[in-house]
Amino acid sequence: MNIVYASNDAYARHLGTSMCSLFDRNRQCGSVTVYILSQGLTRDSMEKLDSIAGRYGRNLVFIEMGNLKDRLDFPVDTGGYDISIMTRLFMGEALPGHVDRVLYLDCDTVVAQSLRGLWETDLEGNIMGAVMEPTIYEAVKVSIGIGRDQPYFNSGVLLVDLEQWRQKKIQNRLLDFWREKGGKLFASDQDVLNGALKGEILSLPPRYNFFTNYRYFSYGDFIRRSPSYQAVTENMFVEAKKHPAIIHYMGDERPWIAGNLNHYRKAYEFYLDKTPWAKTPKEKGKELYMLAYHI
Repeated sequence: MNIVYASNDAYARHLGTSMCSLFDRNRQCGSVTVYILSQGLTRDSMEKLDSIAGRYGRNLVFIEMGNLKDRLDFPVDTGGYDISIMTRLFMGEALPGHVDRVLYLDCDTVVAQSLRGLWETDLEGNIMGAVMEPTIYEAVKVSIGIGRDQPYFNSGVLLVDLEQWRQKKIQNRLLDFWREKGGKLFASDQDVLNGALKGEILSLPPRYNFFTNYRYFSYGDFIRRSPSYQAVTENMFVEAKKHPAIIHYMGDERPWIAGNLNHYRKAYEFYLDKTPWAKTPKEKGKELYMLAYHI
């Protein structure tokens, strides 16, 4: 398996936690190489990440991406997101030419089961596979040319045919789309991927990117919000909620925030304690907000 992460130094400990879970849950996989698209990772963080890979006998490759704005000929406004989120758009040119298929993971994920089935998924000629995000605002879909009855996908887990990505110059298509939209979209590069690759994304089972805040929703909620979610059966959604293969800590209820009661927080805490960042205190300052959130 070829795995790709993109991270700045602020997310290094979450990257380490995710990477540790990936290695632990895929011990039977013959080969695992992790490529980290770095946005200023420090030497200390890289050494800590290297120590995790070494413990499991896995390959780790760092690729420093530099100032992403230097790669653009138009201004970009990512809103409240760090510009490092854009890094995944440059996978094709950043990774070695022999890498023809990759599984991209956000740093705020924890792998809870083997990913062999995901890795071997037939993309059926599509550029990539992703999990639907039916709760996205309809106005966001309209802004990028997606109809109410068409699917919108989360970019936190992407299975990518990188050979086809290069052949079809997908990077240029993505950047052209963003330029046409004035360099500013609600969900930045996630909106770019959805808008530019509409009709070329295979829907993956929700267990491969289960958003923890979806525990509070019912299957019917999603169908009412997005009819395209009927491509996912109710049994698939229930199984994902009970036994997710990849847990994605989206939203406000993050396990490293003091006061959170995230149902899936123990998976993150378990793997954090297996990294050099073990026992890192939870981030304080949002306790009252977390209390209000859960009430």
